[in-house]
Amino acid sequence: MTVAILRADEIRELNYEEMEEKLKELHQELFSERSKKAAGGAPENPGRIQEIKRTIARIHTIMTETSMEGS
Repeated sequence: MTVAILRADEIRELNYEEMEEKLKELHQELFSERSKKAAGGAPENPGRIQEIKRTIARIHTIMTETSMEGS
């Protein structure tokens, strides 16, 4: 399973529930990629883990921004 990496403007188009779903998918993929790495397997895309972590952080940041706007 490979989740598409989202840009900030694409994330802003999502509603809160969709962002939570993307976070769940990304966390699952991150777990899978880390498991492969820990098992000693060669990653197909070595930069994928970092891309996933950045996207998770990006979603969290935008979720925080939108919750602050509503306050």
